[in-house]
Amino acid sequence: MHRLYDSAISGNAYKVRLMLHHLGIPFERVEMNVDDGSTRKPEFLQINPNGKVPALQFPDGRVLFESNAILFYLAQGTPYWPKDRWDQGQAMQWMNFEQYSHEPTIAVVRHWVAHLGKTPQNEPLLPAKIAAGERALGVMEGHLKVHRWFAGGAYSVADIALYAYTHVAGEGGFDLGRLPAVRDWLGRVAAQPGHIAITA
Repeated sequence: MHRLYDSAISGNAYKVRLMLHHLGIPFERVEMNVDDGSTRKPEFLQINPNGKVPALQFPDGRVLFESNAILFYLAQGTPYWPKDRWDQGQAMQWMNFEQYSHEPTIAVVRHWVAHLGKTPQNEPLLPAKIAAGERALGVMEGHLKVHRWFAGGAYSVADIALYAYTHVAGEGGFDLGRLPAVRDWLGRVAAQPGHIAITA
């Protein structure tokens, strides 16, 4: 059986959990505390030397880490990976956007505000992070005003990647109420067969 090293508060881990549910792949879930140093202990570093979740251990013992790499692997040969080469390129485009423009702002602000709390170290950095997160959400809104999904004409791995932290962005203080196209897309994602909540 697959074993997922997970965290209930991690959107990156949730992406993988959601994909596994979509595909009907049974797995054992190993909950990790991302704030108490557990992912830096030697026993976990043998699983993921980068010391982060998620990490997916396969039945043969091999391990993949980095959420979007895991999504890419799992999506191959399924309806969640586009067949058209252009649509495949778009899927990778949006998954890279998620990792480089979206997650480092929206996810970080959420973690600081909702989980760690504001500190003298992170509070001065919040305005710039929030502004960058608003820009990322604006890019998504612009796309979704024209397109129902992020890669081709169907729900795909790109939507899963972007949904994870977007749907909880409000926990970091981002106002999704001003983004009607994003809100409608969130509803379409949540209505997909096999969908689970981040708290599931």
